[in-house]
Parts: sequence; C-alpha cells; structure tokens
Amino acid sequence: MSSLPTPGVYNVDAVHSSVGFVARHLVAAKVRGNFKEFSGVVTIGDSAELSSVTATVQTASITTNNEMRDGHLQSGDFLDLENFPTLTLVSTGLTTKSEDHYVLTADLTIKGVTKSVEFDLEFLGSGPSMAPGVTVAGFEARAEIDRRDFGVNFEGTLENGSLVVSHKIVLELNIEAAKQD
Repeated sequence: MSSLPTPGVYNVDAVHSSVGFVARHLVAAKVRGNFKEFSGVVTIGDSAELSSVTATVQTASITTNNEMRDGHLQSGDFLDLENFPTLTLVSTGLTTKSEDHYVLTADLTIKGVTKSVEFDLEFLGSGPSMAPGVTVAGFEARAEIDRRDFGVNFEGTLENGSLVVSHKIVLELNIEAAKQD
C-alpha cells in the first residue's frame, strides 16, 4: 500500500527546497553543488500512477561555493549556459515500491539532451503549513547519471590518467511543495 498527499496541485517552495548534485573530484573528494533558482509543480492524482512532476532549473544559478569552478560549470565544457539557460525534468511515470517509496521515471534535459532517468523517491509526509489554508508535502529523490549521456564531455585528466571530474553525477532533490486548500 502506498500513501500520498491529498490529490491536487502542489507548487515547489524554492525557499524550503534544494536541487543539488555530487561529483567526485580528483578521485579523492566529493564536490557538492546546487542550483539556487528553480520552480516546479507536483500534481498528485488519486493514485501514484496518476501523479506527475515538472520542474525547470536556471543554469546560471549553479553554485559550488567556488566562483571560478561555478564559471567553468557554466561554460561549454559543462552546462553551456549561453546556449542552454535551463535544465528541465518532466515525469513520465511513478510506480510504488513500498509505502512512501516510489520510482519516479522522468525525462531529464541537460544541455539540450533528453534522457529517461529513474529517481528513488521518498514521500516524507504532509500537513498544515504555517500559513492558514495551505498544506505542504515533502519529498526526497535521488538518481545517478553519467554526465556524458547528456553531452557533458569534459575529460580533464591528471598525469596518472585519473579524471579531474567523475563521469557519475548524483542528483539530490529535497522538495517541499505547497497546495492551497
């Protein structure tokens, strides 16, 4: 059996949400980053299969707490901000794994390339907001992608052949969404 929030349209609250990623750097360390500007809508249907998600992320809002690295990530080597100002996610399916756990299948578009990605999704719960007449719902989702699948082909290497940046990128979404009652 699965539990879902009350059916309806929930708007992502960017102030209380995060869209982040993790990449291995120089084999030894993980670099975490996030996007500061994004929007999304979670539509809850009468069942998981009738629910959907859409989201848009502003490429220029990427931050890793290092201005030089952020500039490189916005360049043609990585996200190519000049030609691709947004990243998008559009769900194509939601299936129940167990109570509160789902597989969210979505078309993810990065750098103009769209691929199907499966996210492990957990519904964290729902309840009243601090604002009268508003219900909030929380979700966490995680997926691993190979950045090369999306045309992000920067292949910097060290003299020993190690990659400067891993091919595998972990996407981490922590979402609070609000529905007007």
